[in-house]
Amino acid sequence: MKAGWARWLILLSFVLAALAGGALWWLSRPGSLRLARTAFADLPGWDRAPPAAALASFRRACAVLNRRAADAPMGGAGYGGTAGDWRPVCAGAVHAGDAKVFFTRNFTPYAVRAGHVADGLFTGYYEPEIAASRTRHGAFQTPVYGPPPDLVRADLGLFDEKLAGEHISGRLDGHRLVPYPARAAIDADGISNAPVLMYAKDPFAFFFLQIQGSGRARLDDGSTVRIAYAGENGRPYTAIGRTLLREGALEKGKVSLQSIRAWLAAHPGEAQRVLETNQSYVFFEEKPLGDTGLGSQGTLGVPLTPLGSLAVDRRRNVLGAPYYVAASGPDPVHALLIAEDTGGAIRGPVRGDIFFGFGPEAEQRAGKLAATGQMFVLLPNALAARLGASFEAPP
Repeated sequence: MKAGWARWLILLSFVLAALAGGALWWLSRPGSLRLARTAFADLPGWDRAPPAAALASFRRACAVLNRRAADAPMGGAGYGGTAGDWRPVCAGAVHAGDAKVFFTRNFTPYAVRAGHVADGLFTGYYEPEIAASRTRHGAFQTPVYGPPPDLVRADLGLFDEKLAGEHISGRLDGHRLVPYPARAAIDADGISNAPVLMYAKDPFAFFFLQIQGSGRARLDDGSTVRIAYAGENGRPYTAIGRTLLREGALEKGKVSLQSIRAWLAAHPGEAQRVLETNQSYVFFEEKPLGDTGLGSQGTLGVPLTPLGSLAVDRRRNVLGAPYYVAASGPDPVHALLIAEDTGGAIRGPVRGDIFFGFGPEAEQRAGKLAATGQMFVLLPNALAARLGASFEAPP
């Protein structure tokens, strides 16, 4: 799962787009980054939050952090310190027994704010599964493309450090970088030079897998493989929930994965047109299934942990760091999560996308989550001592 020109990972970008003109639009604005030191006792619901998944997730993140040079910056607009600042807590995590004792003894919590605004927006994503076949036959008609050999990915951070983590994709036309055809053209004509990994049985299910960015394919020979994000066509992303709202097909406040799927199933003659209002198109690569209890790799390069991994804005937050989320709503979330993923629609200091894992329950919870809440970052004690009681970075 990767960050891109658009958000491939986020399930409820539909909801975010739907809310963009409503009462919650301000929760996802970038804003200035502010940190204020606090205490674990002041974290809402901390006494009831089970951090065992976060400790396992943090250990996997440390495997990446420990490979970096000691002076390599951790990001987070400057508050993350260097990789060397994290090595002592990573060493302590190896043999830690009680997860809550480990985090409370070794870290200092800071409230994360966007300017003076404490609340942010939290959504969820999951790992979907599609039915597929290696050969095209019967209902298996939708090609799952690997990246074309002439696909070019330009890392914008190499040109301007303010754009670190951003990229654009396309192909060369002489000396120009141009985007690949939009979704409608790919649906109609295919991509002749792109390898076909398999054929999906349900085009709607494949579309939602593209939104998530990675997932699993259950093949008709009985085997299961992972299919992971490998690039995109460079076209703009449009949430189809926003399309359905604009056309009056869905009501504001009732946009979710479930309501969108129900509308598509009830309007088969209109479904493809609606899907193609989203011009973006994702290419995949096949991966071994590996540990079925974990998700595909996130931006940090480790498998995602259900209710232990979080997607954040890497320009404002620290990949590999623990973040505590206290989100309200019908299905409230109070959880310690490790920042291990990113997404183009995840913008701002107090903005997170929670990974729920695989299966019907994960899909159900992720599909309905669009809640306000607070976010806190946990920094190693020695780093916090240098940082002081507060920190502020410009927008």
